[in-house]
Amino acid sequence: MHNSGDPLDTSARDILFMQQALSQAHNAWALGEVPVGALVVKDGVVIATGFNQPIGQHDPTAHAEIMALRAAATLLGNYRLPGCELYVTLEPCVMCAGAMMHARLARVVYGASDPKTGACGSVLNLFEQEKLNHHTVLSGGVLAEECGTLLKQFFAERRLALAQQKSV
Repeated sequence: MHNSGDPLDTSARDILFMQQALSQAHNAWALGEVPVGALVVKDGVVIATGFNQPIGQHDPTAHAEIMALRAAATLLGNYRLPGCELYVTLEPCVMCAGAMMHARLARVVYGASDPKTGACGSVLNLFEQEKLNHHTVLSGGVLAEECGTLLKQFFAERRLALAQQKSV
């Protein structure tokens, strides 16, 4: 983990944190969940992590971003997280984007775009709604290929397993 005073430029810093988010995504995969990982960074230090858990938790809100936000809010003793950044391997959905804005995050960085439910520009951009009272800096496409490949591999394996079950 690096302090904000380290000589890393923004892109190298973003890559470092996205790699850590990818590690969280692997935790989700190991549990049979869609491999999405997230982390919250404050002052250059990871303070909370999360990965997808809606299946295991029986909770439709247990997305990686929400899990990381909950952990960060608990740690800091406040649902508002000013000065914090959230890194996530997949473009956030509307629910997660709304939670991020409500938390007053300074910045959101995502990896792969989500053409089906992405709320950061792929389907709509919640962060560009001028009427909303908080505006978060948004950066997308960090390690997009690696993040997207992980998801593609997960779903390819899942389809193969289903096909094998049907043929038995």
